[in-house]
Formats: sequence, structure tokens, C-alpha cells
Amino acid sequence: MPFPALHKYRAALLGSFFLIIATLFCAPHAQGQAAKDQAALVEQGRYLAVAADCMACHTVPKDGQPFAGGYGIDSPLGRIYSTNITPSKSAGIGNYTEQQFARALREGVRADGARLYPAMPYTSYTLLSDDDVHALYTYFMVGVKPVDTVAPQTALPFPFSVRASMMAWNMLFLDNKRFTAVSDQQQINRGAYLTNALAHCSACHTPRNALMAEDNSKAFGGAPLGSWYAPNITSDPVSGIGGWSDQELAQYLQTGHVRGKNQAAGGMAEAVQNSLQFLSKEDTAAIVAYLKTTKPIRDAADVKPAHEYGQPKSAEASLRGAVGPNETHSLNSGAVLYSAYCASCHQANGGGSGNQAYPSLFRNTATGSANRANLISTILYGVERKVGDQDVLMPRFDSQSYVNPLTDEQIAAISNHVLQQYGSPGAPVTAQDVAVARDGGSKPMLARMQPYIVPLICLVAALIPLGLLGLSIKRRRRK
Repeated sequence: MPFPALHKYRAALLGSFFLIIATLFCAPHAQGQAAKDQAALVEQGRYLAVAADCMACHTVPKDGQPFAGGYGIDSPLGRIYSTNITPSKSAGIGNYTEQQFARALREGVRADGARLYPAMPYTSYTLLSDDDVHALYTYFMVGVKPVDTVAPQTALPFPFSVRASMMAWNMLFLDNKRFTAVSDQQQINRGAYLTNALAHCSACHTPRNALMAEDNSKAFGGAPLGSWYAPNITSDPVSGIGGWSDQELAQYLQTGHVRGKNQAAGGMAEAVQNSLQFLSKEDTAAIVAYLKTTKPIRDAADVKPAHEYGQPKSAEASLRGAVGPNETHSLNSGAVLYSAYCASCHQANGGGSGNQAYPSLFRNTATGSANRANLISTILYGVERKVGDQDVLMPRFDSQSYVNPLTDEQIAAISNHVLQQYGSPGAPVTAQDVAVARDGGSKPMLARMQPYIVPLICLVAALIPLGLLGLSIKRRRRK
């Protein structure tokens, strides 16, 4: 073989050798980088899922598998069961494409085309960016353990059971668009995105119209939430959070408690426990900054902030020796009931414990609010939340109480004593108010109409042929 030809083949062989060596060294590096990128994406999705509080609805409290669904949400229209959103291919969303996942999040449409109820806050999630939807999809497909347990099926009464009706509802009330900046300040924009999209705060704190859609003209102005009341969180200094300092608001979001202001219970306790306490300090500050810019809404009944009412006061001296030692019906007043069931934690003067683990009942929004719902519900259902490694607990006094169940009349008596001693003036609590709260709260008009909808449909269906027949007879007579 001529020398030049040998040189040519030698060069080719050397080139191939170096290419193989480069591949052997670079391929693991590329694979390692890809794994790091996916891990970062999964972590981003995990954080977003926490900020969106997916755990609260899609996991049965205490003994449920993460995101396996089955949690019963007691809506005014009936119980709605959350679905399994693990990557299980038989029971969850393991067969969803990213496009189908995005459509379920943003439009409330499942992969099979069935419509979701807005108990799943897709009217808020519709604001999510494409990047965040991609991160969430990656997290649920890669970072969540599949659970092959089918969640119970939702069965609302007719006509709410007709999921296709949500098509018309969405046409009226779903503004299917992504988030747009609300300010020229980056922090406020971040807070608006967290508040309106991920944390979906308006789903609880904004009142709803007759068809159960959010009334955005009164955004964050406060709304009933079952037996509870999600308070006004607009920037108004009297009815809202305008009189709170930034530090107090941040502390409340992170811990669910601010001395001399408020403590989280009900749905807000769940939000703090499962979501808000895990947000970064920067994101918490962003939410606070945004809320301070919201349109103020003043409630007509408010003359001063709820947390400014009350002072320490004890009725114990008047109770000593009031009844004999053999009295069998001594729990006959709000003061006596308070002394028996409340004073051991909240103190005889209502001041609470020194560290405020048991909060003061004066300078407290639950007792100072003109709306009595949260006071009643706190006594009925207690308080339970966990922040870090600290458990906060107040026993419940409804029929499931492990202390002692109280009647509607007894809870009303305690409520009125607390209001008179430490709270705001106004309408007293009645036994009927407690009964309504025990039954899940006041029902909206749409729920109250449900028993009459089928007879009304039948009536209309019967009247239409009769009307057409009458019109036909009338035309014949004219001819």
C-alpha cells in the first residue's frame, strides 16, 4: 500500500478513536446533567404543588395516601370527592398527556372529556404559566408515588349531577387566559400570581353570585364558607387587613397566629398547615405586598377593626356560692358554661395563656367581628393545625367531641357570654344560628332551589305542548 494511503487511513482511525473516547466521557456527563435538570424541575413542581395547596383536597387527612383523592368536600350543592392525581395508570392521571393535564388544570376538563366542578379551582389555575404547568406535570408524573386506589365517585343530586351543564357555566364565568402583570413592581406581580393563581385565595375570600361563580366586583371582600366565614382581606383598614403591619401579615401566613389579631381555624388552618407555612420568605412577602394594593372594601356593619374590641374581664366572683353543692342543673348560664368549659385554657378573664398558645378572647377577630360564624364554628368544630413541629389544638364541642358535646342552646349561651365580655356589640347568637352551623352553614339560593328544579322542568315541559296546542287552535279560529 502506498505511504500516502496508509497515512490517510491512520488519520481516520485516530479520528474515530478520539470520537469514541469523547463519547465515553461526555455521554455520562450529559446524562448526569439531564438528571440534574429533571430533579430541579421536579423540585420546582413540588414547590408549586405546595403553593397551590393540592394536598389539602387530594389527600384524606391523617391516614390518606398523598394525592390519592377520596377527600369529601362538603359543598353547598352536595359532597364532592377529590380525585386520585397520582401517576397511577389505573386509578390516577398516569395516562394523561401534558396537554390533557393542562386542560384539566386550566379549563376543568378531564382526559375523558368529562367536566370538573369548580370545587377544583381551575378558574384560578387558568392563570398558570406554561412553564409552571410543565413543572407541575413533571412533578406529578415523576415525583409522586402512584397509588392504585380508585377514589369514590361524586354523585350530586339532579340537575347538578349533569356535568355537561358545566360547559354553559364555563362559557359564562371562565376567563381562560394566562396571568398578566398588575404592576410595574416585580414583587407585587409575584404576589398577585401567587395569590390569584396558585394559592387561589379568591376561591374562599370572594363572595359568589346566584350561580356560585365568584363576584369579582367584590374580590377578597369576605364570603361564607360552609359554617365558617372567610374574612375580608382587602386593603381596607377597618374591615380588611389594611391595619395589619407587613410583619403581622407575614407571621399569620407562616404560623396561623398573630397575638392580638387572629388565629387560623377551619379551612385557613388547613391552608397554613399544608401550604402557606412552606412558602419562601420572599414569596410570603410578595403576597403581603400584593394584598396591601387590593381595592379596599368596607363592610357596612364595621365601625372599627374587629381586633380592637374587648378587654380582660372576669365573672368568676359572681359565680362563687351561687348554687348549692347538690344542684344538678347548675350549668344554666353562659357565664357558668364558660367557667366550666373555657376558662381553664382561655383564663377566667379571657386573656389566654401566657405564650398565647391558647389565645386571648379580647382583641380577637373571632369575637370582634360582626359576623358570628367563626366564633360559633370554633366552639362547634374546634381548632387543629400543625406548624413546624408544634401542634395547636382546641377541642370541639359538637356531637363528635371527646370532651363533652354541647347543645345548640349551650353553645349559643357561651357565645353570647364571650361576646358580651370580650367582643363586639350587635345581634346575639341564637340556638338556630348554631343549628345552621351544625348543619354546614346557610345554603345559597341555588342549593335551596334544588328540590323544586325537577318539578319546574316537568311543569315547563307540560306547558309548552299545551301552549302550542292553544296557539294552533287560535290560528284555526282566525282562519
